[in-house]
Amino acid sequence: MTVPSAAPPVPQPPAEPSAAPADGQVTAAELTVWRTMLRAQVKISRRLQADLLADHDLALGSYDVLMHLGEAPDGRLRMNDLADRVLLSRSGLTRLVDRLQRDGLVCRQSCSSDARGLFAALTPSGRARLAEATPTYQRGVREYVLSRLDENDLRVFGAILNRLIS
Repeated sequence: MTVPSAAPPVPQPPAEPSAAPADGQVTAAELTVWRTMLRAQVKISRRLQADLLADHDLALGSYDVLMHLGEAPDGRLRMNDLADRVLLSRSGLTRLVDRLQRDGLVCRQSCSSDARGLFAALTPSGRARLAEATPTYQRGVREYVLSRLDENDLRVFGAILNRLIS
């Protein structure tokens, strides 16, 4: 008979911040926090991706592009700006926009002020697909992240994340 193993304990950060070792090495506790953050990000992203694919045949990266375009004035952004927002390389974004364009969700538009510049623009089909997928995305964000944090957790977590990106 096989006995189910218990889930591994969730690593807890040190109660008080400790000073970094003088040699710049990362402590075991610090490394545990770092790895836990990476695992959390990957698990949440995979869950959101699975939900979007199952319900809308839309990958998380594609949803991210559509969302940023949907929030932009006139539903379009310069390709360079869009790449920065979705955290992709220029070539990675180009390949993703190629797929979205083949699916009729975005189109490319030339920039009148810069002959070399291109915009990615949301098509009516892209706007409709975004509207269909947004409730699934938001439900996942709520279920996988927000529902697990109380108001104070959210405030502290937000402050920590802002420190990390500054």
